[in-house]
Amino acid sequence: METLLKNGRILDAGSGDIRLGDVLICGDQITDVALKLNVSSTASQEIDLEGAYLLPGLISCHTHLTIIFPFSESNPNEHGATSALRAYRRGRDALLAGITTVRTVGELNRADLHLRQAIQKGWVTGPRIFSAGLGVSVTGGHGHGFTAETDGADGFRRACREDLLAGADHIKIFLTGGIAHATESLDEAQMAAEEIAAAVSVARSKGTYVCAHAGDSEPIQRGLDQGVTCFEHAYNLNRDVARNIKSAGGYVVPTLAVTRSSDWMRRNSFEGWTICKAVSSADDHLTSIRNAIGAGIPIVNGTDIPPGDVDDGIPVVIREMEHCMSAGLDSLQTIQTATTNAAALIGQPDLGVIRSGAKADLIAMQENPLEDVRRLANLSLIVAAGKIVKQAVL
Repeated sequence: METLLKNGRILDAGSGDIRLGDVLICGDQITDVALKLNVSSTASQEIDLEGAYLLPGLISCHTHLTIIFPFSESNPNEHGATSALRAYRRGRDALLAGITTVRTVGELNRADLHLRQAIQKGWVTGPRIFSAGLGVSVTGGHGHGFTAETDGADGFRRACREDLLAGADHIKIFLTGGIAHATESLDEAQMAAEEIAAAVSVARSKGTYVCAHAGDSEPIQRGLDQGVTCFEHAYNLNRDVARNIKSAGGYVVPTLAVTRSSDWMRRNSFEGWTICKAVSSADDHLTSIRNAIGAGIPIVNGTDIPPGDVDDGIPVVIREMEHCMSAGLDSLQTIQTATTNAAALIGQPDLGVIRSGAKADLIAMQENPLEDVRRLANLSLIVAAGKIVKQAVL
């Protein structure tokens, strides 16, 4: 089945250039992009964009589809079917916010892997999923209750291999404490160097990478020394370590929404101490991401809280973009956090771009998002894997 999207303003997420043109889709791929395509006799359907702005589908790279709020209501022993249903709802919400790909970073019962299979078989509709499986933490560490918990190099090797065997695409570890636990601090180092090295070794043996929950500069440097290349949150990141991440070719996924969503947290019944701990970290967190941007580290969009949820009237994935602009990115760089940068992190060059041979994941809106990223919240078209998910009256 062929679909022709015609008369669009196609935004190149890499350069920021905008050009008029048509896009031809066959199956789940873009097969042609040109100023004017004469394929009306072969296309099964035509959609006239009437000058709408066409972008690659968004990619969210720090997503938990099974997480429960408030955290105190989490049940590590819940049935896998319950986890899968919640993951489906979250995935569907993300897709309707224009997020055609998610990178998950630890899911209860590995529900994301089951959801991914259901999406691939066409049983349900949802985003592409690149999974970390359960994720691996030390016994009683930050991921307690929903990750695989283990200790020592041998334990981490086994747990990481089990996640990859189950179908994970990358490995998630937890270098430090975090905001979710009352008794943890952001600078609390939780993993030994040999445990980190074991996780990295397993990931590299399968041609993939390790991403790490990381709060403070010293544990981040320890992770760097052992080969970790992607750091989540980076609540307290100094300039020296930021430069080291850049030199190592690493990435930072800021999740600034974690420390800037107090209204959303109240609506979701978070305990007062959790909100206070998050908000009190906000200034240092923003300074840290400014340090990352100043060092030239590629910044990748991720929210930690569900990206399809609404905060301040727009999806959290867009709020995260606004927070990244507060840290110093311009509008194009901010769009790149959820397109080209994200695609590079997950090793998918056919995502985050609009060109012949790329995956047919696309979104459209009536006004130029380079002038205001909030315009990404008003989508007139969503295409995921070549299928029309949303089509508003243009």
